[in-house]
Amino acid sequence: MDPLNPPVAFHFSVMFVGGTPAVPDMAFQEVSGLESGLETEALVEGGENRFVHQLPKPLKQGNLKLKRGMTTTESGLVKWCKATIENDLAKPIEPKDITVSLLNEERDPVAVWSIGNAYPVKWTVGGFDAMKNELAVETIELAYTTLKRKT
Repeated sequence: MDPLNPPVAFHFSVMFVGGTPAVPDMAFQEVSGLESGLETEALVEGGENRFVHQLPKPLKQGNLKLKRGMTTTESGLVKWCKATIENDLAKPIEPKDITVSLLNEERDPVAVWSIGNAYPVKWTVGGFDAMKNELAVETIELAYTTLKRKT
């Protein structure tokens, strides 16, 4: 990555790996939630009044949000969401690994994030408004256990 020519945020790809149903590569309008961080717990030491110890707690991940125009129920992503969210946990959840890549103008990755054990936790359809000329948009929110930046 050239430090004098930073990458643009609008050229990216999302790939799903593993599990059934298969989810082919697809386009999204927006990807957000690539975040993780350490929370801390304050520990006051008896007799030491100058400071408070900040001890790390387990790593906390955000939820990955994928936004796109609505598609049919034949979409692999829609089938996966329906199987996970609408089955009342009657069947085991099928997690998938996801790769999000930020691309340059030649479609080569300049930054890649690997997301492990993701599964849908929320599926939202945007509001409908007869006074606007916009696409119907759905947002899929995924919980995940690991987030690693590869490049």
